[in-house]
Amino acid sequence: MAPHGDDDSYHPKDAIAAALSGMAVTGGAGLLVAAFQNATSVNNIGAWGVFTRSGHIITTLAASGGVYCFARDAAANLRQADDHYNSAIGGGLAGAVVGMAHKSMPRVFGFGAGMAVVLSAANYTGGLRGNKDREADEFSRKEAMRMNRRRPIEETLAEVGEGRSIRPPGYEERRRERLKERYGVDIKTYSADPNAPQDA
Repeated sequence: MAPHGDDDSYHPKDAIAAALSGMAVTGGAGLLVAAFQNATSVNNIGAWGVFTRSGHIITTLAASGGVYCFARDAAANLRQADDHYNSAIGGGLAGAVVGMAHKSMPRVFGFGAGMAVVLSAANYTGGLRGNKDREADEFSRKEAMRMNRRRPIEETLAEVGEGRSIRPPGYEERRRERLKERYGVDIKTYSADPNAPQDA
Protein backbone atom coordinates (compact mmCIF):
# COMPACT_ATOMS: atom_id res chain seq x y z
CA MET A 1 0.00 0.00 0.00
CA ALA A 2 1.15 3.52 -0.69
CA PRO A 3 1.73 5.84 2.26
CA HIS A 4 -1.19 8.17 2.91
CA GLY A 5 0.79 11.17 4.12
CA ASP A 6 2.85 11.67 0.96
CA ASP A 7 1.08 14.54 -0.84
CA ASP A 8 4.04 15.51 -3.05
CA SER A 9 3.95 12.33 -5.12
CA TYR A 10 2.38 12.40 -8.56
CA HIS A 11 -0.74 10.32 -9.14
CA PRO A 12 -1.01 8.97 -12.72
CA LYS A 13 -4.03 9.91 -14.83
CA ASP A 14 -6.04 7.79 -17.24
CA ALA A 15 -5.30 9.49 -20.55
CA ILE A 16 -7.62 7.27 -22.63
CA ALA A 17 -10.64 7.93 -20.41
CA ALA A 18 -9.87 11.65 -20.50
CA ALA A 19 -9.60 11.51 -24.30
CA LEU A 20 -12.96 9.77 -24.63
CA SER A 21 -14.71 12.22 -22.31
CA GLY A 22 -13.04 15.15 -24.08
CA MET A 23 -14.17 13.81 -27.45
CA ALA A 24 -17.72 13.44 -26.15
CA VAL A 25 -17.87 16.98 -24.76
CA THR A 26 -16.30 18.75 -27.72
CA GLY A 27 -18.12 16.50 -30.20
CA GLY A 28 -21.39 17.51 -28.54
CA ALA A 29 -20.38 21.15 -28.82
CA GLY A 30 -19.54 20.57 -32.49
CA LEU A 31 -22.95 18.96 -33.01
CA LEU A 32 -24.62 22.06 -31.55
CA VAL A 33 -22.57 24.37 -33.78
CA ALA A 34 -23.36 22.25 -36.85
CA ALA A 35 -27.06 22.18 -35.98
CA PHE A 36 -27.08 25.95 -35.57
CA GLN A 37 -25.36 26.40 -38.94
CA ASN A 38 -27.82 24.00 -40.54
CA ALA A 39 -30.82 25.78 -39.03
CA THR A 40 -29.66 29.23 -40.10
CA SER A 41 -28.56 28.32 -43.64
CA VAL A 42 -30.36 29.95 -46.56
CA ASN A 43 -30.98 26.69 -48.41
CA ASN A 44 -33.25 24.05 -46.97
CA ILE A 45 -30.99 21.01 -46.87
CA GLY A 46 -32.93 18.86 -44.42
CA ALA A 47 -32.21 17.50 -40.99
CA TRP A 48 -29.39 15.24 -42.17
CA GLY A 49 -27.52 18.32 -43.36
CA VAL A 50 -26.11 18.54 -39.85
CA PHE A 51 -24.03 15.46 -40.65
CA THR A 52 -23.69 15.64 -44.44
CA ARG A 53 -22.92 19.33 -44.89
CA SER A 54 -21.54 20.37 -41.47
CA GLY A 55 -20.16 17.04 -40.28
CA HIS A 56 -16.59 18.26 -40.61
CA ILE A 57 -17.22 20.68 -37.73
CA ILE A 58 -18.31 17.84 -35.46
CA THR A 59 -15.34 15.65 -36.32
CA THR A 60 -12.80 18.49 -36.09
CA LEU A 61 -13.99 19.62 -32.67
CA ALA A 62 -14.31 16.06 -31.37
CA ALA A 63 -10.81 15.20 -32.59
CA SER A 64 -9.27 18.37 -31.15
CA GLY A 65 -10.92 17.81 -27.76
CA GLY A 66 -9.82 14.21 -27.63
CA VAL A 67 -6.26 15.04 -28.69
CA TYR A 68 -6.06 17.85 -26.11
CA CYS A 69 -7.21 15.70 -23.18
CA PHE A 70 -5.07 12.73 -24.20
CA ALA A 71 -1.92 14.78 -24.82
CA ARG A 72 -2.36 16.77 -21.59
CA ASP A 73 -2.71 13.68 -19.41
CA ALA A 74 -0.08 11.67 -21.31
CA ALA A 75 2.40 14.53 -20.92
CA ALA A 76 1.56 14.74 -17.22
CA ASN A 77 2.15 10.99 -16.85
CA LEU A 78 5.45 11.11 -18.74
CA ARG A 79 6.72 14.19 -16.91
CA GLN A 80 5.15 13.13 -13.59
CA ALA A 81 4.10 16.72 -12.98
CA ASP A 82 0.72 18.40 -13.10
CA ASP A 83 1.35 21.95 -14.29
CA HIS A 84 0.57 24.39 -17.11
CA TYR A 85 3.18 22.89 -19.46
CA ASN A 86 0.91 19.88 -19.95
CA SER A 87 -1.87 22.20 -21.12
CA ALA A 88 0.56 23.88 -23.50
CA ILE A 89 1.50 20.51 -25.02
CA GLY A 90 -2.12 19.42 -25.33
CA GLY A 91 -3.20 22.81 -26.66
CA GLY A 92 -0.46 22.80 -29.29
CA LEU A 93 -1.51 19.40 -30.61
CA ALA A 94 -5.23 20.24 -30.46
CA GLY A 95 -4.64 23.49 -32.35
CA ALA A 96 -2.64 21.57 -34.94
CA VAL A 97 -5.64 19.25 -35.45
CA VAL A 98 -7.88 22.28 -36.03
CA GLY A 99 -5.29 23.72 -38.43
CA MET A 100 -5.14 20.44 -40.39
CA ALA A 101 -8.80 20.83 -41.27
CA HIS A 102 -7.81 23.96 -43.23
CA LYS A 103 -5.10 22.07 -45.19
CA SER A 104 -2.48 24.76 -44.65
CA MET A 105 0.81 24.36 -42.76
CA PRO A 106 0.93 27.98 -41.58
CA ARG A 107 -2.51 27.48 -40.07
CA VAL A 108 -1.42 24.23 -38.43
CA PHE A 109 1.46 26.03 -36.71
CA GLY A 110 -0.58 29.16 -36.02
CA PHE A 111 -3.55 27.38 -34.48
CA GLY A 112 -1.19 25.11 -32.54
CA ALA A 113 0.78 28.01 -31.10
CA GLY A 114 -2.36 30.02 -30.35
CA MET A 115 -4.13 27.18 -28.57
CA ALA A 116 -0.96 26.32 -26.64
CA VAL A 117 -0.60 29.88 -25.36
CA VAL A 118 -4.27 30.33 -24.50
CA LEU A 119 -4.76 27.00 -22.73
CA SER A 120 -1.43 27.22 -20.90
CA ALA A 121 -2.24 30.74 -19.69
CA ALA A 122 -5.71 29.64 -18.60
CA ASN A 123 -4.24 26.75 -16.62
CA TYR A 124 -1.45 28.89 -15.16
CA THR A 125 -3.83 31.59 -13.92
CA GLY A 126 -6.40 29.11 -12.63
CA GLY A 127 -9.05 29.82 -15.27
CA LEU A 128 -12.33 31.11 -13.89
CA ARG A 129 -11.54 29.80 -10.39
CA GLY A 130 -8.51 32.02 -9.96
CA ASN A 131 -5.09 30.85 -8.91
CA LYS A 132 -5.51 29.22 -5.52
CA ASP A 133 -4.06 26.10 -4.05
CA ARG A 134 -6.40 23.20 -4.80
CA GLU A 135 -4.89 21.06 -2.05
CA ALA A 136 -5.31 23.61 0.76
CA ASP A 137 -8.07 23.01 3.27
CA GLU A 138 -10.55 25.89 3.31
CA PHE A 139 -11.13 25.70 7.07
CA SER A 140 -7.43 25.81 7.93
CA ARG A 141 -6.93 28.70 5.48
CA LYS A 142 -9.68 30.74 7.16
CA GLU A 143 -8.36 29.93 10.64
CA ALA A 144 -4.89 31.09 9.59
CA MET A 145 -6.38 34.33 8.24
CA ARG A 146 -8.28 34.89 11.50
CA MET A 147 -5.19 34.27 13.62
CA ASN A 148 -3.16 36.56 11.39
CA ARG A 149 -5.63 39.43 11.74
CA ARG A 150 -6.97 38.87 15.26
CA ARG A 151 -6.34 41.70 17.73
CA PRO A 152 -6.66 41.61 21.51
CA ILE A 153 -9.88 43.10 22.91
CA GLU A 154 -7.89 45.54 25.08
CA GLU A 155 -6.26 47.06 22.01
CA THR A 156 -9.60 47.40 20.25
CA LEU A 157 -11.21 49.05 23.29
CA ALA A 158 -8.28 51.45 23.65
CA GLU A 159 -8.78 52.64 20.06
CA VAL A 160 -12.58 52.59 19.82
CA GLY A 161 -13.50 53.40 23.40
CA GLU A 162 -16.44 52.31 25.51
CA GLY A 163 -20.10 53.01 24.89
CA ARG A 164 -22.14 52.63 21.72
CA SER A 165 -23.04 49.06 22.70
CA ILE A 166 -19.42 48.22 23.58
CA ARG A 167 -19.58 47.22 27.23
CA PRO A 168 -16.48 45.50 28.58
CA PRO A 169 -16.37 44.17 32.15
CA GLY A 170 -16.72 46.95 34.75
CA TYR A 171 -18.34 49.34 32.28
CA GLU A 172 -21.37 50.15 34.46
CA GLU A 173 -19.19 51.14 37.46
CA ARG A 174 -16.95 53.37 35.34
CA ARG A 175 -20.01 54.95 33.72
CA ARG A 176 -21.58 55.63 37.10
CA GLU A 177 -18.37 57.27 38.36
CA ARG A 178 -18.08 59.43 35.24
CA LEU A 179 -21.69 60.64 35.58
CA LYS A 180 -21.23 61.37 39.29
CA GLU A 181 -17.99 63.22 38.62
CA ARG A 182 -19.39 65.24 35.73
CA TYR A 183 -22.95 65.98 36.84
CA GLY A 184 -22.88 65.20 40.55
CA VAL A 185 -25.70 62.67 40.20
CA ASP A 186 -25.49 59.13 41.50
CA ILE A 187 -27.21 56.86 38.97
CA LYS A 188 -28.54 53.56 40.18
CA THR A 189 -28.57 51.01 37.41
CA TYR A 190 -31.15 48.29 37.15
CA SER A 191 -30.93 45.23 34.99
CA ALA A 192 -33.76 43.18 33.52
CA ASP A 193 -31.69 40.09 34.17
CA PRO A 194 -32.92 38.51 37.43
CA ASN A 195 -29.47 37.02 38.09
CA ALA A 196 -27.64 40.34 37.77
CA PRO A 197 -26.74 42.10 41.04
CA GLN A 198 -29.02 45.08 41.77
CA ASP A 199 -27.87 48.27 43.46
CA ALA A 200 -29.35 48.95 46.86
